[in-house]
Amino acid sequence: MRKQMLLGGLLSLFLSLNVNPSLAQQAKDNNQKDFSEFMDRKGNMYRTASGKPGEAYWQNAADYQIEVSLDESNFTLSGKVTITYTNNSPESLDFIWLQLEQNRFTPDSRGTLTTPIQGNRYNGDTDGGYAISNVAAKVGTKGNVSSRHLIDDTRMQVWFAEPIPAKGGKATVSMDFSFKVPQKGMDRMGRLKVKDGWIYAFAQWYPKVAVFDDVEGWNVEPYLGAGEFYLEYGNFDYKVTVPYNHIVVGSGKLMNPNEVLSKELQSRYAKAAQSEETVYLVSPEEIKNTRLTRPKQEGMITWHFRIQNARDIAFATSDAFIWDAAKINLPSGKSILAQSVYPIESNGEEAWSRSTEYSKASIEYYSKQWFEFPYESATNVAAEINGMEYPGLNFCHYNSKGASLWGVTDHEFGHNWFPMIVGTNERRYAWMDEGFNTFINHYSSKAFNNEEYPSNLIQTRRFNNYFTNESREGIDNYPDVTDTRNLGMVAYMKPAIGLVMLREYILGHERFDNAFRSYIKTWAFKHPQPADFFNHMENVAGENLSWFWKGWFYGNGNIDLGITGVQPYGGNYLINLVNKGDFPMPVLLEVTYEDDSKERVKLPVEIWQRTDSWTHLLKTSKKVKSVEIDPDKVITDINYGNDSWPVEIYKN
Repeated sequence: MRKQMLLGGLLSLFLSLNVNPSLAQQAKDNNQKDFSEFMDRKGNMYRTASGKPGEAYWQNAADYQIEVSLDESNFTLSGKVTITYTNNSPESLDFIWLQLEQNRFTPDSRGTLTTPIQGNRYNGDTDGGYAISNVAAKVGTKGNVSSRHLIDDTRMQVWFAEPIPAKGGKATVSMDFSFKVPQKGMDRMGRLKVKDGWIYAFAQWYPKVAVFDDVEGWNVEPYLGAGEFYLEYGNFDYKVTVPYNHIVVGSGKLMNPNEVLSKELQSRYAKAAQSEETVYLVSPEEIKNTRLTRPKQEGMITWHFRIQNARDIAFATSDAFIWDAAKINLPSGKSILAQSVYPIESNGEEAWSRSTEYSKASIEYYSKQWFEFPYESATNVAAEINGMEYPGLNFCHYNSKGASLWGVTDHEFGHNWFPMIVGTNERRYAWMDEGFNTFINHYSSKAFNNEEYPSNLIQTRRFNNYFTNESREGIDNYPDVTDTRNLGMVAYMKPAIGLVMLREYILGHERFDNAFRSYIKTWAFKHPQPADFFNHMENVAGENLSWFWKGWFYGNGNIDLGITGVQPYGGNYLINLVNKGDFPMPVLLEVTYEDDSKERVKLPVEIWQRTDSWTHLLKTSKKVKSVEIDPDKVITDINYGNDSWPVEIYKN
C-alpha cells in the first residue's frame, strides 16, 4: 500500500510539472522534421544501408558481336548483331526487352509526337527508323529457336521458346538491321557535309538490351529526347566496313591496324602512342592523299574494334578527317592513346589542333583524382553535335574553339566516369551523371594549365537569379519532364553546386574525397540508385546528411542565413544568427578584429534543430570590427543583405 501511495504521489507530481494542459497547448515545435529521413534508404540483401551492393546483389550482362557496312550513296548503315545475354537475376525470364533508338526518327514516334511545335534541342529527322529482319532467339546452345518478337516505338520485346534460367542462364538473340542515317540525330549523332566529304557520327546505332534490375525489373522508358540511356555492361566486338578512303575511329581498341593503315600510318600511330606531344597521323595537307595513308586504293575496307566491360559503343567515319594523337599516362603506369579527328574547317591552334592536348589532360586528371580510365583509347570527334559522350569516344561541335572546345571536351570525357564507369539510369536521374560530371569538370578546369579556362562554378551565387525564380524546378524531376529551358540548371548546375558546397563548405576536402572516391570504386561497372549514393557518402564521410539531400536534391527551397546583431558580453561577444531559409546549413563565420586579424568559426548544422535562431558566444579579448557569414561565398545564400555585420561592409 505504501509503495502504491508513493508511486501515486510521484505520478501526480510528474503530471503537475509536465503535462499541464495549458502548458501543453503552448509547446513549441522544433525543426527535427528538417533532419529526419525523407525517403526509404533501408538496406536489404541487394543494396546495403551503407550504400554498397549487398551479398545478393546481381546485374545481368550483354555481350555483342556486330558487323555493319556503310552505303554512302543511300546514307544507310546495314548489318547484323548477335547478343549473348546472361541472366544473373534470381528469376527466369520468358523474354527480354531491347532498345531500338533509331525508331525515334519516324513521324509517329513518341519522341516526335511529344516535341513542341516550336522545336527544341532534341529535334530530329523523321524519315528514318529500323528495318529489322531474321530475328532468332535461343536459350543455351541447344535450345529451340524462336522468332517471336514485338516492336513498339523504341522498344522491342523478344520471346524465347523456353525461359532463360535464373542465376547464370544464357541466351542469344540475333537479327539483321538497317536504317537511314539521319542528318539531324537529336544532337547526339548524324552526318555533316564538310568541304572534303561527309562526317558520319554513329550512336544509338544497334539494337541493345534494356536493363533488368532489382529495383524496377525491366527499365523500358521510351527514348523521347532529353532522357539519355541506361544500359547493361558487356564486351563488344564490332566490325565496320566503309569505302577504302575513309578513316574510322571507335570505342575501344583498333584490332587490325595492319589491315587498315598504310606502313607510313602504322609508323606514325606507333610514334604517337609514345609521344607526350600531339603527332599528326593525317595532316591537313594529307586529307586526300590516300596513297600515303591507306593500304587500298579502291573498294571497301573493314575496321575491327573491341572494348571490354562497357555499356555502349559509338564510332565515326569520314574521308575528310585530319587525324592526330598522343600518349595518355595512367596512374598504374599503363599508357593509352588520345586521338582527335576533325575536318579542315576545324583546324587551327585556337581550335581543334589542341583537341588531343585537352583530351590527354582531361583523362589524366580524372584518372589520378578519382578512378583510373579503363579503356584503350580516348577519342574526340568533330561533328555537328554540341556534345555527346560514349565509352572512350566523344562527339563535339566542329566549330568549337578555345574555352568552348576545352569545356565540351572535358565535359564529355568526364562522362566516362559518370555514367560509363558508374552506370546510373540517365533516363530517370540525369543529375547522377550530368550533375556529378559538371562537378568534377569544375576541378579539372581549375587544374588545367594554371586555370587557362576558368570554371563557371567559381562563383556559385551568380546562379541565384534562377534559384529565386518562380519557374525553377527540382533536381529530382525526370529529364523528359523538365522544361528544356531549365534542364541545364536542374540536371547540370544545381547538383554540381550542391557537391561543391558539400566538399568546400560542409564536409571539407578529405572527408568528401574519401567518400566520393569510395562511391566510384564501389559502384564501378554497376547500377547505383540515388539512395545508394546518399547512404554511401554518409557512411564513409561519417555524417548524417539527410537535411542536405532533402533540402537541395529533393527540395526546391533556398538558403538564407543571417546575422541579426553582435553585442559585447562580459568581455566577449554574442553573435546572433537566424535561419530564414527553407532548410538548414552549417554556419561559417569570419570575424575581423580591430587590429585586422581574422578568425574563422564553424558552427554545426545542429544549431538549427530546435529553432531558427541561435546565439553564439565568441570568446575573445580583442575588439570585433566585423563578422561575415560564408566569407568565400561558397553557398548559394539568396540574401546578401544579412550576411554581415555591420551591414555597411557589404554595400557592393
